[in-house]
Amino acid sequence: MTEEADPGIPRIARTLNGWMGTSSGPAFVPRMHRWLYQRTAGRLGHGIIGVPALLLHTTGRRSGVRRTAALVYGRDGSAYVVAASNYGGDHDPIWLGNIRADARVRLQVARRHLEAEARIVLPGDADYPRLLAVMNAVNRNRYDLYRAKTARPIPLVAMREAEAGSVSVSAPVEAR
Repeated sequence: MTEEADPGIPRIARTLNGWMGTSSGPAFVPRMHRWLYQRTAGRLGHGIIGVPALLLHTTGRRSGVRRTAALVYGRDGSAYVVAASNYGGDHDPIWLGNIRADARVRLQVARRHLEAEARIVLPGDADYPRLLAVMNAVNRNRYDLYRAKTARPIPLVAMREAEAGSVSVSAPVEAR
């Protein structure tokens, strides 16, 4: 059965997403994606991997340095939702620890920049099954595969745009 192409997704993105199947691809792909997203000011990167992606800017909990991660996201009303899957690894991604220390984050969604407040959603939370279904629908059921690879619960993070003046976040500093 042939999957109908979404005209909003560039052909290269459909090709890459089909090529990678359910994996994240080679290790350089996430780094290259983040680099491309940043260097093109969001003109490329939002949908280039065939799924919607944003840049999450957090502040290092120990270093105080701004950190950036390119992540697949889903929408739950006005909230942006990401999964702290770490590709099914046994440890939480570093950015999740940064959010635990400071829930104030900055997002770049395509060319739009916004400040947001993050809320970590764990498997025991009533919203978790619904948000996980949203994320799986967006990302070709990869999160179910990642959950099968690890015994660690995979937290989700829901981020809502902060009210004007309620969050003070400085401009991001280049960091890995």
